[in-house]
Amino acid sequence: MRYIIIGAGAVGGAIGGRLHASGHDVVLVARGAHGRALRESGLRLQTPDESLTLPVPVVEGPEEVHLRRDDVLVLAVKTQDSVAALDAWAARPVARGGTAGESLPVLCAQNGVANETMALRRFRRVHGVCVWLPAQFLEPGVVTTSTAPLTGMLHLGRFPGGVDDTDRRVATALEKSRFLAPVVPDVMRWKYGKLLANLANAIEARGGPVRQPPLTDLARRAREEGAAVLAAAGIAYTPEDEQAAARGDRLEQRPVAGAERSGGSSWQSLRRGTGSIETDWLNGEIVLLGRRYGVPTPVNELLQRQAGDFARRGRPPGSLPVAELAAALAP
Repeated sequence: MRYIIIGAGAVGGAIGGRLHASGHDVVLVARGAHGRALRESGLRLQTPDESLTLPVPVVEGPEEVHLRRDDVLVLAVKTQDSVAALDAWAARPVARGGTAGESLPVLCAQNGVANETMALRRFRRVHGVCVWLPAQFLEPGVVTTSTAPLTGMLHLGRFPGGVDDTDRRVATALEKSRFLAPVVPDVMRWKYGKLLANLANAIEARGGPVRQPPLTDLARRAREEGAAVLAAAGIAYTPEDEQAAARGDRLEQRPVAGAERSGGSSWQSLRRGTGSIETDWLNGEIVLLGRRYGVPTPVNELLQRQAGDFARRGRPPGSLPVAELAAALAP
């Protein structure tokens, strides 16, 4: 199997780098300064235990790849970029006939729960991946992961449900590449559990680390709204203790020598000044469901709106005074 990593940022770069380092056939898809750095100097993958420079093949887009029947597409872009990426790849021809959308599996290794439905409109074979992989991408050509001895935990399963041989084969490759990779028939239950954890991303992105009141109180309120919405919608999700038990002691967060201390994916989007942020698909997912099922979601609605404003205006992460953030979200 060849793995084509569509979006070689923090998550995609870590997955692709680890797969390549363990001997698997990998192609990274990256553009701009990051793509140039990868082509010129290789992927520099920094971990708590080592620093690797990996000469992984790199392309800018689907027109540079001759797709094969054994290819696996790993979608690792932010959700706001999913439609463009899926449209670009789904219609590409595959060796011996057909298109990628007709014959190749696509794995959605992304936060949020909307990507799989987007993919299913374009691809017959869609797989969800619940990503627990603390990683950062702040400098072109460099990806840092912060857990050891394993790099992350990636639950895999078919969408909308079940498992197949692709899940099992990919899981075997990931487990040989320093990941936990449980194959589960209910992968979306894991992704909804991760969604609740990601609701605090917008707080961290604007106010800084969520370690003490009032930020921890706001994170709790956002999660409580999310849990209430999922209950009203009848959507199952994994509780925090089940997620922690799955990780066990094999994913210990440790410092990485020489790496800049950073925050989560939303924080990193503001740090890189991308002009967009995934909050519409995290807090915004809860807002959407709340409106459908008549559950008030004022905290998530304000977090969604203000985080989007931060991204559009190019404000740096953590620049909103904590007191101002707390006051804006006061009951």
